[in-house]
Amino acid sequence: MRWFQIDGSDSELVEAEFLQSTSSASYPYPISVSFSIHQIRAQERLVASIVMLPKSPLFLLIAATTGLAAPIPKPLARRGNLPTPIAVSTAKSYLSELTVAAESNSPAYDRDEFHTWIAISGNCNTREYVLRRDGVDVETSNACTATSGTWYSDYDGETWTSASDVDIDHIVPLKEAWVSGARLWSASQREAFANDITRPQLLAVTDNINQSKGDRDLAEWLPPREAYQCEYVRAWIDVKHHYDLTIDQAEKDAASNVLYHVC
Repeated sequence: MRWFQIDGSDSELVEAEFLQSTSSASYPYPISVSFSIHQIRAQERLVASIVMLPKSPLFLLIAATTGLAAPIPKPLARRGNLPTPIAVSTAKSYLSELTVAAESNSPAYDRDEFHTWIAISGNCNTREYVLRRDGVDVETSNACTATSGTWYSDYDGETWTSASDVDIDHIVPLKEAWVSGARLWSASQREAFANDITRPQLLAVTDNINQSKGDRDLAEWLPPREAYQCEYVRAWIDVKHHYDLTIDQAEKDAASNVLYHVC
């Protein structure tokens, strides 16, 4: 446990004390070494005086919080990951530019209208590309299937070592895009949207969390891990703005709430 560190004004006092004592024979060493010894002895005296203090509640609180606190866990380091979404200020501006309109599911949504997954490079399709991008130490077969690796899910803070536990989520779900304007697109436009690796639209996450999200929008669902909600909303707005998709009022209100009160 580290009780203190002599620095700033404390070090100046120690240095002054040392200069007053150098005339004695207490430090028969070169002056730089002698000063280091003097600092150590000063620290020892201070520690001894602290140890002798009564064990008051305040003393115990300081001891507990300065030396015994557990380290805060950090997310697993990742390679690549979701393309960086727009800044909060930009997201606020983009949100104000989105057209507010009621959703329309006519004609009815059909997932087959969005072609997933497509070949990205060689044998690798979009899912396999994102698994490699978002994972750590990912090994693949000759067919580009992930055989091992580690994946951290931003939605819930879980870490997985099997690709079968990981889904590739569309930040803006395909059905949400459909009812917000994609029903009017060409087949090639919908395919590009469903396989977009340039914008913050695809992310490797825990499969159960992705399934619980389903096709719900911001008014109905946010990542359970609150620390990721701001980035999620920024990514959502970024994608909707780029593709000129509409937003309904409840969805806009939910986005605004996160941007102004969570971010």
